[in-house]
Amino acid sequence: MNSTVDQVTQRIRERSAPLRQPYLARVAAAAQRPRGSDRMGCANVAHAFAALPPPDKLRIVAERAPHIGVVTAYNDMLSAHQPYEGFPAVIRDEAHQRGATVQVAGGVPAMCDGVTQGLPGMELSLFSRDTIAMGTAVALTHDVFDAALLLGVCDKIVPGLLIGALHFGHLPCVFVPAGPMSTGLSNHAKATVREQFAQGLVGRDELLRSESASYHGPGTCTFYGTANSNQMLLEAMGLHVPGAAFVHPHAELRETLTREAVRTVLGLVKNRQYTPIGQLVDERVIVNAMVALLATGGSTNHLIHWVAVARAAGILINWTDFAELSHATPLLARVYPNGSADVNQFQAAGGPGYVIRELIDTGLMHADVATVSGGGLRDYTRLPQRDAAGALRWRDLPPAATINTDADIVRPAAAPFSDHGGLALLTGNLGRAVIKTSAVPADRHVVEAPAIVFDTQEALQAAFKAGELERDFVAVVRFQGPHANGMPELHKLTPPLSVLQGKGFKVALVTDGRMSGASGKVPAAIHVSPEALAGGPLAKVCTGDVIRVDSNAGTLQALVDAATWAAREPAVLSDAQRDINAHGLGRELFGGMRRNVLTAEEGAVTWL
Repeated sequence: MNSTVDQVTQRIRERSAPLRQPYLARVAAAAQRPRGSDRMGCANVAHAFAALPPPDKLRIVAERAPHIGVVTAYNDMLSAHQPYEGFPAVIRDEAHQRGATVQVAGGVPAMCDGVTQGLPGMELSLFSRDTIAMGTAVALTHDVFDAALLLGVCDKIVPGLLIGALHFGHLPCVFVPAGPMSTGLSNHAKATVREQFAQGLVGRDELLRSESASYHGPGTCTFYGTANSNQMLLEAMGLHVPGAAFVHPHAELRETLTREAVRTVLGLVKNRQYTPIGQLVDERVIVNAMVALLATGGSTNHLIHWVAVARAAGILINWTDFAELSHATPLLARVYPNGSADVNQFQAAGGPGYVIRELIDTGLMHADVATVSGGGLRDYTRLPQRDAAGALRWRDLPPAATINTDADIVRPAAAPFSDHGGLALLTGNLGRAVIKTSAVPADRHVVEAPAIVFDTQEALQAAFKAGELERDFVAVVRFQGPHANGMPELHKLTPPLSVLQGKGFKVALVTDGRMSGASGKVPAAIHVSPEALAGGPLAKVCTGDVIRVDSNAGTLQALVDAATWAAREPAVLSDAQRDINAHGLGRELFGGMRRNVLTAEEGAVTWL
């Protein structure tokens, strides 16, 4: 093993022991109970299975056949989740062929961040993750299942399902993806039109044509944002059928992989090859996910989400762990916004299997972990395919030297795009923050310029439209943390800041909010903790203060003399803005979450 990976893993293990050991004890105790239909009262059993056909009732109660619960995030608002409409029928058919039974245990909410970007609904986005976790718990708390299949793909949905499943850690679980949409208008062309629209060079009709050509069919968006980073991480954690992540929803192989998920989860049920998810997801598996994220320049959102996922399994990680792993992890993939390729091109170039193989072979991943496939992480270095008879087979990837026809997409660990990962930790008198460096030009890794302070993203957009930002500056957008307004993504700020950077100005963003998983070429110090509303130092920044964002040195500093800084009173959020943040479009219902949420570095957890 790489020494840094080994040391970080050991440190996480030691730090987590007081939580992990009781967690595993609870998992073991729950697993030792009699089956649900055996231990429950007759009225409970009758209610649970009332709607099933008689043969299924017989299988569950008399024959004690395995009973699978399905938790689905299906809706047809999300293109990525629309294909799930037909999955339960496929799952049920496969289970019946194998002597098992299935019930859809419940559905969980799934919002589309692409719909809510820049709108009030985005203020519910982060908290939807824990709502999904609670919905997963409600579904599984009927407690009649021997295993679970989890259907979800997008941003908060996969972390929410995983957090919920880990609170039922005694159950074998397999995640079932739906795949990306086919390639449409290139991501670069889409970004260009957005920047033109921000400058008033094209109208709304042209922008809508561009966006509709980009987001045009069923499946995930094809850039490497949070949704597709989810899929990469689940492969690295061994929670998918190997190689299932990036197969199109309507490909024949997709249904074959979905059927294989049923076979896989049945193979994990007790008295066969029992591997509950709470035991499977250990500190090594969490580190594998972290390394996969860094090696592919994945979404910054996961420096929040995977902290929460780990905590659900009794494992404690922090941003320092990510930073140390980043220094040891080479950047092996460039997928938009870190490059020009989309996820379909990434898959064609070898995809997750290629990256995982390179990381295992260089000692950067723990290969000897449990996986749902039963064969360890090396299983996830192979690609699935259908043979002439339609059966599922896996093939080895060619050697690194021959697989890669386009070295702009993936590279071997011996010749990476960069010798360090795509994310960095920043610290200084402005707090702790993270920055995604993999898409930022090298000459923008350090930005030092006067601050312009905004308390809302709308204020920055207004200043841009008024022509007030034609200069070097660091935009400080504060009161965007989880306590203030739910920590929305601020992706709508990318086009105006990109335009200004394109004009030659040195610009950067510093915020206690989030950027989209598609954050790109403008340097952005995000997730600043502690947040401004909680008394964090961003509340002390004044317009004109010189701010230094230095991703090379890992620092985030207001260059203000110590005495002046110490004497400064922090700004407060206006009563009018507090009222706006608390009301309308359902925000009232999330007031308790805003009050009780932990910091971004603690995973923005609301359930502790």
